[in-house]
Amino acid sequence: MSDSALPQPVSGPRPQRRRSLAVSALIGAAVMAAVDEIVFHQLLGWHHFYDRSTSRAGLFSDGLLHTAELLALVAGFSLYADLRRRRALAPAHARAGFFLGLGAFQLFDGIVDHKLLRLHQIRYGVDVTPYDWAWNIGGLILLLIGCALAARAARRTRAEPTA
Repeated sequence: MSDSALPQPVSGPRPQRRRSLAVSALIGAAVMAAVDEIVFHQLLGWHHFYDRSTSRAGLFSDGLLHTAELLALVAGFSLYADLRRRRALAPAHARAGFFLGLGAFQLFDGIVDHKLLRLHQIRYGVDVTPYDWAWNIGGLILLLIGCALAARAARRTRAEPTA
């Protein structure tokens, strides 16, 4: 009997770990952008995305941020749905990616947008130091949660038997 006549093991779709992590990081960043834009820009009215010009320019910049966040959400969830449809989603890596995206966006916003580029501050007319610390520590915590989840997912992947 030739090797080709022997029954071959049926293997299901392989999880795409890196893609699951990246797609969920995109979703996480978009969700944090939405939280920032909805809570701090709209509900509290503390700042606009770009506050170094007129109020009209600030509102326009908020619209651009909102557009980018919605496009990222639509793209992210489309890619996520594709992973699920193909049964290639690696849930543990996806959870890690979501937290990495949340934290990365928040830290980028707090360090680059607030401090380096000075596009806006969290609030005006108050000492921003406690707000900056809270924002950046919150982002760091989310990022560390993502790192811990990614390390745990990687350990579990290495421990899985190979087919």
